[in-house]
Amino acid sequence: MHPIEHNYFRGANFEGRRVKDIIEPARSISNKVSVRAALDQMQAQGTDWSPVIDQCGELLGILSKNKMNRNVGGFGHDPNTEPVEAHIEKNNAYCFEDQTIAEAKQIMLNAKLGEVFVVTRGKLLVGTINIEAIAEGRA
Repeated sequence: MHPIEHNYFRGANFEGRRVKDIIEPARSISNKVSVRAALDQMQAQGTDWSPVIDQCGELLGILSKNKMNRNVGGFGHDPNTEPVEAHIEKNNAYCFEDQTIAEAKQIMLNAKLGEVFVVTRGKLLVGTINIEAIAEGRA
């Protein structure tokens, strides 16, 4: 996820629109896979991070490719047997699908992120919302 500047949204009109109107799909990783499986999946998706969900689809946090490589390789753990569960970064910014786009924008600004996860009120992962979608007026 990349940082944003406060001026990025100038002129964008998103009063009253809901996050669910501009959700992008999110590919996630199960919390039950090995570090090797997670790294392979991220490689196939061409990403350095991925949301992690449980078997019900609830967002648990995020996995970072760099952090897993450092922690697993650096401590001599076997990535084929090391579970991802210990490497999930929790307390990530997210918004709810029924929030306004203005509220999501404020969450991104407060977290200094250009993209946040979108979840239901039950914290089930629905997708992501990003600054480009808001700034380009798709919102």
